[in-house]
Amino acid sequence: MEITNETGVVAEKNDYSVWAIPPEVVGEKLKKLMGVLRSEFGGPEIPPHITVVGATSLTEEDALKKFRSACEGLKAYHAKADLVVSGAFPSQCLYLLFHSTPEVMDASEHCCRYFGYKRSNRYMPHLSLLYGTLTEDEKNKAREKAYVLDESIDGLNFQISRLALWKTDRKDKGTLESWRQIAECSLSPN
Repeated sequence: MEITNETGVVAEKNDYSVWAIPPEVVGEKLKKLMGVLRSEFGGPEIPPHITVVGATSLTEEDALKKFRSACEGLKAYHAKADLVVSGAFPSQCLYLLFHSTPEVMDASEHCCRYFGYKRSNRYMPHLSLLYGTLTEDEKNKAREKAYVLDESIDGLNFQISRLALWKTDRKDKGTLESWRQIAECSLSPN
């Protein structure tokens, strides 16, 4: 879709999402786990993240404005993992579910307000470990493998101090090669 801005220039709309980025040490640990799972079960590579705002169709300029505004009023917050779960969608093939604490839920709600994002279901904070379409048996094997590789995976507890704005084309479900980070912000200390 294209829209014309106030200067008469055609601006293209794309899908943009806001992601919470784990601290570097946690991110590296998760990347290793995700890499082993991907090598055994397939699927595209995706950086470790917890989706805060789902894909929203905007111009890049508008997405950046909304992202900056949302970040200004948000403080760092804690996220605590609950368990490894398999889901029905390729983007939630195997994921790490996080506790729905008030601060996690409030952070998402805060950002969603800025983006005008309306959820069809209750927010489920999660970090996808594996994207793909697997059978239930394969999902069970992948979940078991995740616990073998890191038996403390469901005990992860860390501070979210960075958010990132990503261009996330919903039509690119296979490779995710078109997905790219647009901006990142550091949240003020809690």
